[in-house]
Amino acid sequence: MTTITVCDTCNFSSDQKLLDGKSGGEMLAEHVEALAAEGITVRRKSCLMGCDRHCNIAIQGEGKLSYVMGKFTPDAEAAQAIVDYAKAYGESGTGQVPYKQWPQGVKGHFVARIPPLG
Repeated sequence: MTTITVCDTCNFSSDQKLLDGKSGGEMLAEHVEALAAEGITVRRKSCLMGCDRHCNIAIQGEGKLSYVMGKFTPDAEAAQAIVDYAKAYGESGTGQVPYKQWPQGVKGHFVARIPPLG
């Protein structure tokens, strides 16, 4: 099982908290939830502490590397890239996805790679 955690309190942009009463994180979460495929769980959490890189997410799986990404635009295109990467992540035994398989929309958005516990 692959889990995408979306920070639901992230700003809409670097200088705007809300758009039409929603945070960027809420908007991104809605798009990711709508696109999530079988084998992918989406959860919302408040504050991943990446405020300088609004619209942060984490991708995790049991016994696998975890990845934190940020600075996404809260739209369907970014959500599709996140979900596509999560699918490739889920197919990997270690969580490491070869660069040539990365969707264009996640390139340049990686913040951290965290080793699995244990």
